[in-house]
Formats: sequence, structure tokens, C-alpha cells
Amino acid sequence: MGSPPEDFSVVVLASDLGIDARPFLTNQEREVEEQENWYDCPQNLIADEDFSDLELLQFFRVQGHDKSGNRIFRIVGKYFPAPVVSGDRLKRYIFHKLCSELPEGPYCIVYMHSTVQKEDNSPGITILRWIYEDLPSYLKDRLQIVYFIHPGLRSRLVFATLGRFFLTGGLYWKIKYVSRLQYLWEDIKKGEVEIPEFVKGHDDVLEHRPLTDYGIEPDPLHMIEVPSTAYSFGRYEERWASREYTS
Repeated sequence: MGSPPEDFSVVVLASDLGIDARPFLTNQEREVEEQENWYDCPQNLIADEDFSDLELLQFFRVQGHDKSGNRIFRIVGKYFPAPVVSGDRLKRYIFHKLCSELPEGPYCIVYMHSTVQKEDNSPGITILRWIYEDLPSYLKDRLQIVYFIHPGLRSRLVFATLGRFFLTGGLYWKIKYVSRLQYLWEDIKKGEVEIPEFVKGHDDVLEHRPLTDYGIEPDPLHMIEVPSTAYSFGRYEERWASREYTS
């Protein structure tokens, strides 16, 4: 007689149900899958290219985590020299950073818009949309939230009116406006992300002159600091009145 058949089990997974099959994989199969996902970036965008000049600017850096455990990509808009960096090179650099430095798991973006000038620091919403749309889908899905620090009136209006049309893939709903640094600490612990000194200074200005948030400069000529001349005017008025009575 032959040996009795060995016990075995069959697990049937319906693809239409969207069940995650990774728990049923062996460790070796899981490692192979992770490696394949890691190199999902287009090969032409992770080519060996020298980005040392952009690295020195430090406008796009990987730092700590927010309180939800998302890895932080810090973007300082003021550090980006828009007139001398083409949109195509910016795209290659962003893909290089994401594909080479982003660990597995969710991540967030902390974008600092403080004192940004459109002509000097902004690549344009069309280029940003183009870069985002070309991101691999798994990188889009892992982006949890965008902390938009110190948004100006113009930025708010642009995103409020055109954001739903220009920002695809749910990005519009991931943007969280942060008007003051004190509100950022509700989501990120101090020390997890480096805040440049000029951003702190701009935050202090907004704290004392809140109308600046809306593009309104309450005292552009600093007339509050000019001493009052009411007394001198009153003195001359008395002289003019005495002349009228004596004439």
C-alpha cells in the first residue's frame, strides 16, 4: 500500500474583493515584491545624474515624522531659484529624492511658503501639476497630507478657484493650511522639522499684523512711529486766530 496523502490546504482569493494577499506570502516572496515595488520609478528619472548644486540649496529635504508617523519631506519655497532651474530638471530631481530617500510607508510634505515671490521662487502650478501627475501611483497613495505653511491671499484664491481642476488624484483634499507655526505643532512635534530663521521672523510679523495674511499692509510707511504734529498745528492756529482779531 502507498503512503497516506499529506494534508494540504487551499486558499482561494477573489481578485474582485481587493483582498491583500501579502500575509500569505513567504518571507522570500515578500522581499522580492518589495524590491520590485521599490524600483517602480521610471528608469529615466532615477538615472545617475549630478544634483549636487540643488542639494546645496536644501529646498527639498527628508527630515523627521509628524505625530501620525508620516515621514516628512520639507520644502522651503524661498530656497528654490525658479528662473535658473527648468521644470524638467526639477521633475528629475524630485523623482530622484523620492525614489532614493523615501523609506517605505506613508509620508507627508511640509511646504513653507513664507516670503515666496512668484517671479523668483515659484515654478508655476502647471509644472507642479505635471510633476505630480507623473508620480508613480504608489507614491501618490502614500502621500497623506500637505502642510501649507503661511499661505498668502493669492495662494488661497488660486487653490480655492482652480485647485479642484488642477490638482488631481485627491491632492486638493490633502492640503492643510497652517497660518501660524503654533498650529503646526499640533501635528508635528518641535524638533522633527527644521524651521529657518526667516520663516520664524515672518511668523512673528503675521502674529503682530494679522491683516498681512490677506495681502493688506496696515502701516506700509510705518506712520505709527512718526511723532504726532497735532501740537505744532494747534500752536500756529492760535497765532492765525490772534491775527484775525487784531486786524
